[in-house]
Amino acid sequence: MRTAFYISDGTAITSEVFGHALLSLFPTKLKHVTVPFIETKEKALKVQALINNSKSSEGDRPIVFHTFVDNELRDIIASSDAMEYDFLNHFTGPIEQELGIAPVPKTHRTHSMHEKTYDHRIEAMNFALTNDDGGNMKNMGDADVILVGVSRSGKTPTSLYLALQYGIKAANYPFVEEDMDDLKLPPELQQNKDKLFGLTITPQRLSAIRNERRANSRYASIKQCRIELKEVEMLFKKQRIPYLDSTSYSVEEISAKILAATKLERHKY
Repeated sequence: MRTAFYISDGTAITSEVFGHALLSLFPTKLKHVTVPFIETKEKALKVQALINNSKSSEGDRPIVFHTFVDNELRDIIASSDAMEYDFLNHFTGPIEQELGIAPVPKTHRTHSMHEKTYDHRIEAMNFALTNDDGGNMKNMGDADVILVGVSRSGKTPTSLYLALQYGIKAANYPFVEEDMDDLKLPPELQQNKDKLFGLTITPQRLSAIRNERRANSRYASIKQCRIELKEVEMLFKKQRIPYLDSTSYSVEEISAKILAATKLERHKY
C-alpha cells in the first residue's frame, strides 16, 4: 500500500487538510503518516530516511505533502525519493506579486495559541460543554446558536465542532420522550427563538445510533424514533425554525451548513 506523508515544521494541520482534500478525489487506499514539528536538520534527515525506506519497502513512491517555513528543511524533504507537494511555496510567489508585500515566514504562525481568535475558541468550547443538553438554560441568551432536536440527532458533536473550529458559542437542547405529549418550546428557547436551529435525522439512522447506546430498548425502537421525529419536525415547521436533516452529513458538513444559513461570524483566523 502506498504511503502519504504530511510533514511540517509546525503542527502539519495545513498539510493534512490540503493533502486529504486532494487525495479524497481518488478512490484508492493509502497509508497516512503525519509528522509534525520537524524543526531541525537532524529531524528532517530522519524523516527523509523514513520516506526513502517507504519507497524501498513498498515499491511505489510515497506522496509527500509538506509546509515548511525554513528553506533548508524544506529542501531536505523535497529531495526525498517521493512525489512531493509544497503548498506554501507554490502559492507564495503569485500572492506576493498581487499584494505587493514580501512574505515574512514565521514558524507556528498558522496554528498557535497566539492567534487572535484563540481565546474565542477556548471560551466557546467551555460554553458548549457547560450548555450541553440544556444543562444551563439561563445562559441561552449568551449563545450564538442553539441547536435543538431529538436525543442523538447530532447536536452535541456539532456544538463542540462549531466551538473548537470557529469560536461559535453553541448551546443545545434535546426534546425527549416525555415532551412528546405536549411538545412546545420552553420559555428560555422561546425568548431566543431567533437563535434556534433544528437537527433531524431519519428514523432508521436514529434507531441504529440509539441501539448502540441502549440496545433493544423502547428508546431505540424504530416506532419511538418515528414518533419523536414526527412531533419535533412538526414543531420546527409550526415555529418556523430552520432545520437540517443530518442523516448523510458529517459533523464538518453540518457545521458548514449551519454557518451558511445563520451567517454567524467565524473566529478561525
